[in-house]
Amino acid sequence: MTSRVAVFGIWSLLASLSLAIPSEATDLPDPANRAAFPTPGATSVLLGRDLFFDPILSGNRNIACATCHHPEMAGGDGVSLSLGEGGRGLGPARTRAADNPPKRLARNAPPLFNLGAAEFTAFTHDGRVSASKTERYGISLPEELLLERPVSLLAAQALLPLVAVDEMAGHPGENIIADAVAQGRIAGYDGAWQKIAERVWDIPEYRRRFAWLIGPDEPLHITHITAALADFVAYEFRATDSPFDAFLSGRDEALSNDQLRGMALFYGKAGCGGCHSGTFQTDHGFHAIGLPQIGPGKGHGANGNSDIGLGAITGDPGDAYKFRTPSLRNVALTAPYGHNGAYRDLAAIIRHHADPGAGLAQYPGLSAAYLPDVGADEAGLDGALSDEDEMLNIYAAATLPRTPLTDMEITALVDFLEALTDPVSRTGRLGVPDAVPSGLPVAGLPGDS
Repeated sequence: MTSRVAVFGIWSLLASLSLAIPSEATDLPDPANRAAFPTPGATSVLLGRDLFFDPILSGNRNIACATCHHPEMAGGDGVSLSLGEGGRGLGPARTRAADNPPKRLARNAPPLFNLGAAEFTAFTHDGRVSASKTERYGISLPEELLLERPVSLLAAQALLPLVAVDEMAGHPGENIIADAVAQGRIAGYDGAWQKIAERVWDIPEYRRRFAWLIGPDEPLHITHITAALADFVAYEFRATDSPFDAFLSGRDEALSNDQLRGMALFYGKAGCGGCHSGTFQTDHGFHAIGLPQIGPGKGHGANGNSDIGLGAITGDPGDAYKFRTPSLRNVALTAPYGHNGAYRDLAAIIRHHADPGAGLAQYPGLSAAYLPDVGADEAGLDGALSDEDEMLNIYAAATLPRTPLTDMEITALVDFLEALTDPVSRTGRLGVPDAVPSGLPVAGLPGDS
């Protein structure tokens, strides 16, 4: 739903800035509203925070949710492709562990801002977690993951990284959780999720707090854990108080002249508002924008280094290379950009959107991304860039129209996107705990290994 801006002087001000304002640009979104979010209790939020930063949820007890989604790195990890299981440290400083060689993940760690809002009905870059009218408990998950109980969509999404071998589970032979995953035992009795829940329950502090939350006679289930994680994420990463929201609420002075120019372009000539629509600048849809393929890929294509996104989930060739439209809240903080982090700065990804064909043909290679040295051989991360068939497939699937923009217009768009930053949410509302109940190093604090 959009609201027609009725504040006197806004459009006359834009006109005085010599901007051409198409009639459709007068329909701006409603400002973000806290009422769009759940109101979880403090007990669950604080419990979720400890779990979020505690490596106890990982198979090898060496990686936490916060390792790849840290509040001090805008809900991500600051690099194009994460170094998950097998790495040490945090963000750009994360390196390989000599006894456990790392593997780059195939996709960029998505930021977590506003995922608690009710309007979000699909998660992950390819939408493999989404609301469904036909699936069990109204949620579609990968077929090997059986949802055992009703749970929120955000809590369901949190189930996936726990049993992903390169994210948190680890590899067969390393721990009992990874072994269970390798044997196809994820849900149900003695499955990987149950083993994680038992591990958490065995820690007295967690057992005491969960007993208070769910009742002393209720066995701890994995969905109790992910529900607490979801409550924390919904609270910690809410970003609803940006200058743009203030402007939409009637404070004309909240945006600078440069930001107003960028806003007029965003909702006008540049056409950004077509897909990046609504309160959180996303249509929650999936689009092919012709991003160059970097990284190890998802095993798709003749050489296995392709990533066809939504097409791999639906099986529909028409969905190949489509990825979820990200929200642009706090986007100035969440570099690198794209489902695989192909661009390290905001102007570059805007330039690609303006001319996807040129962006694909002229992509300079891995130097455009941000892949700090991890102390290991990473040959092959640019393999798809030299695969002519793959490049042609990406180009053919792209649906973004060419919209030529000048350097000044791109700068103005960047200025406007910076106005979508909520300063309170920059580093999280609660921040990093000093310690976690397991006694393991807190992800992101000195001593985190």
